Amino acid sequence: MKKVVLFIVLLTVQIHAQSPQASSGKVQRIDNFKSNYVDSRNIDVWLPEGYSDSQKYAVLYMHDGQMLYDASTTWNKQSWEVDEIAGKLISEGKTKKFIVVGIWNNSQKRHPEYFPQKPYESLSPTQKDTITAQLQKAGRTKEIFQPISDLYLKFLVIELKPYIDSHFATLKNKENTIIAGSSMGGLISMYAICEYPEVFGGAACISTHWPGTFSSENNPIPNAFIQYMESHLPNPKTHFLYFDYGNKTLDALYPDLQKKVDALMQKKGFTNANWSTQFFDGKDHSEKSWAERFHIPLQFLLKK
Repeated sequence: MKKVVLFIVLLTVQIHAQSPQASSGKVQRIDNFKSNYVDSRNIDVWLPEGYSDSQKYAVLYMHDGQMLYDASTTWNKQSWEVDEIAGKLISEGKTKKFIVVGIWNNSQKRHPEYFPQKPYESLSPTQKDTITAQLQKAGRTKEIFQPISDLYLKFLVIELKPYIDSHFATLKNKENTIIAGSSMGGLISMYAICEYPEVFGGAACISTHWPGTFSSENNPIPNAFIQYMESHLPNPKTHFLYFDYGNKTLDALYPDLQKKVDALMQKKGFTNANWSTQFFDGKDHSEKSWAERFHIPLQFLLKK
């Protein structure tokens, strides 16, 4: 478990080295993007081969943006290989044409920015104290834990998306606006499509960190997420959701919790047409594992 926690801590390290080099298309960096809601951060926008202002492109927003494209610039020398995977799918006609907006995480504020705020606020004071204690033990906070994900989503929706839509050739409607991430990034992607269903038409929640902390014992968070989703999931006739999980390292915490989410999805009317949950036996919690299967959610959420 110590190695797992170290993985999460190191994932938040900001890599201020050179811009990532794309193996397909190109990456355009927006340095130090300013916000009235959250701290400034870099944004790395991937554009496919042949990108032209004369066309319009769907947009995939992704969290942990410094981990997406170039393994030589990441802390663990792994990446999602998003540029290579997306470029191949587009060139083969397996998805619509799209760009990727990689939003850098913000170091030690990653956990509060990505932690769904309204489910947390539904907890009792005693339950919140339990969560703070678990996160302090894991080294995720030194103070009383307080999510700021509502501000993070305002940053995405009110500031970043309008900027992207005004500076790139995008399709602006929800049908062509997707959000994706892994681990805590999976949680905030779920939260985004629930809070802003008029903005995001699809979400990919990969190795979703349903425990919220790093312990399954005496943890009220998973049930709080379920209760929140029961009343906030978007319309299954107009929205698409993808979940997946492995069963090694941190992903070993997820199988039973994901099954509860799957039961709720069925209850709320989601079918194979607009919802997919995939299990990857033997796969761990790493960019290498996510890169191996990232073509699956892309084809599901960005099909022509």
